[in-house]
Amino acid sequence: MNYKVVYRNWLNNAYFDANTRKELSELTKEEEIQDRFYKDLDFGTGGLRGIIGAGTNRMNRYTVRKATQGLANFIHKEGKAGNGVAIAYDSRNMSFEFSEEAALCLNANGIKTYLFESLRPTPELSFAVRELGCIAGIVITASHNPPEYNGYKVYWEDGAQITAPKDSQIIAEVNAITDYAKVQTMTKKDAMEQNLYHVIGEEMDQKYYAALKKLVVNPDVIRQVSNDIKIVYTPLHGTGNIPVQSILKEIGFKHVYVVKEQELPDGNFSTVRYPNPEDKNAFTLALQLAKRVDADLVLATDPDADRLGIYVKDCKTNEYIAFTGNMSGALICEYLLSAKKERGILSKNGAIVDTIVTTNMTEAIATHYGLTHIETLTGFKYIGEQIKIFEEQQTYHYEFGFEESYGCLVGTHARDKDAIVAVMSLCEAAAYYKSKNMTLWDQMLRIYEKYGYYQEVLKSVTLKGVDGSIQMEDILNGLRTNTPIRIGNKKVLYFRDYKAGFIKDLKTGEKRDTNLPASNVLYFEMEEDAWCCVRPSGTEPKIKFYIGVKGDSLEDAKKKLKEFTDALMSMIES
Repeated sequence: MNYKVVYRNWLNNAYFDANTRKELSELTKEEEIQDRFYKDLDFGTGGLRGIIGAGTNRMNRYTVRKATQGLANFIHKEGKAGNGVAIAYDSRNMSFEFSEEAALCLNANGIKTYLFESLRPTPELSFAVRELGCIAGIVITASHNPPEYNGYKVYWEDGAQITAPKDSQIIAEVNAITDYAKVQTMTKKDAMEQNLYHVIGEEMDQKYYAALKKLVVNPDVIRQVSNDIKIVYTPLHGTGNIPVQSILKEIGFKHVYVVKEQELPDGNFSTVRYPNPEDKNAFTLALQLAKRVDADLVLATDPDADRLGIYVKDCKTNEYIAFTGNMSGALICEYLLSAKKERGILSKNGAIVDTIVTTNMTEAIATHYGLTHIETLTGFKYIGEQIKIFEEQQTYHYEFGFEESYGCLVGTHARDKDAIVAVMSLCEAAAYYKSKNMTLWDQMLRIYEKYGYYQEVLKSVTLKGVDGSIQMEDILNGLRTNTPIRIGNKKVLYFRDYKAGFIKDLKTGEKRDTNLPASNVLYFEMEEDAWCCVRPSGTEPKIKFYIGVKGDSLEDAKKKLKEFTDALMSMIES
């Protein structure tokens, strides 16, 4: 249907509330109207994410209701309406309102809901789904996106985000709804009277904290040096504040300094341009505090507290060094495995799981400890899915999983990345190495010396709107049909096309299966342990270029990374 017809329907239809129609009536630019109505906001394999506002291509109460009605229809087809759905939300604008809309739509469909009393981190929702025996979970969050965004993520009964085939089945149910007025809802009063709307809170928090504390490997070391470690933490106006402070206090850390300006929830994220712990600018206030108190490490979690960014003090220079997600993930991984091996509790059939765009150092670590290394597509839901497969097939014991985008999971209490447990494990590692008169930077250098000097970078190109989507496809299709045999001064050895499902040896022409689900991702394996991967973002209008190298020293690796990155981006731009 023409976007102008849909716009006029929203503008004049009394089903849409007065504020929505007023917002639409004030639009003056044709391109703005087109962008809001040229399509429905995509319910992708993880759910919804978009700019808040009126329109079919925006996050609003009506698009949230439509998504929830589709989910409700699927739950009924599965015959699991009696299990209920857990719902959490973060600090973003409209998060609470969208969570209530979702709850009341489910309630109107006869499905019980368990809504957290106030904002909670995404990993606690994952934990609560299994703890309550729910069929599904919903988190209202746009993770680390800019403040104008919000989103809606769907989890299944195993506590992981939905994967195939359920993702496509739920998408089909959502897409089948064409009339917003036929979406069901009810009042909160009626839902509570019918025992459909339930509120959960502190009791679930305590169960979650208890599960995390069981994952501490060296509690004695924490007690030994807890008075000697200073930690600066910022929740970036998000959900991490209370759980991070609570868990660090409970396991014994005494000197935790929170950035006061960023402690309270704020959907406008007024002290940061971009509430993303991957962005160095997000650490400005935290680093100022760290220098005042002489902190050992500086931590930041994103708004829904599933990603952790860190800076570590180098005592030789008194400077704070930023860790990438690959670095912090590798450091936590190495600490946990070495500590478990030292205590004789490392599994003989353990597995480390990461994604295809995560550092190649993971495989080296797994090999050293005699563990299996398993790669998945990008997205932590695929790591969570592996835990379920391990349990169902009784194959491997999950030891650790992480991805380059600053997310990891210690333990199986949740089935999504968990920045709260990552904070806990990283601080435990800091205590352990402190007892050895080492900083985390000292340990990172030892890891490089042990496994090799791996370096990685992510480059993103923003391409907005209708034209941007076309440009992204043109870039990917160009690389697909005219596969480069060299990038810069390096040969391409193998080309992986995850959409077509093959890995091609460019020397022999031989093809084999990727053995992963179809996805619009291209991967180039280069000589000298270099690689690059190209994919469209699943959450923002961007195309992403992941690049990795291995060098003979840190300086050599950084030089190789810059040369390879420049060559790749020049090729794309030409």
